[in-house]
Amino acid sequence: MTDDVWKRDEVESPCIKICVVHPEARICTGCLRSIEEIGAWSRMGPDERRAVLAELPERAAAFTKRRGGRAARLGRR
Repeated sequence: MTDDVWKRDEVESPCIKICVVHPEARICTGCLRSIEEIGAWSRMGPDERRAVLAELPERAAAFTKRRGGRAARLGRR
């Protein structure tokens, strides 16, 4: 018996198993893919998947912007 394991040669999903969809942006805050991209991922080809992955760092910036926290609520800046 051999130790060869069949592996698929495909672009891995960016899913990190923290699935919370932003209600307005309709983007998962865990992997940063849109609902449509998540649903279509298994049917996408490698080039389509790489294109989505290339956009994720830019999307991350939109979800990491601070809104001011306590200082903003108290009117201080």
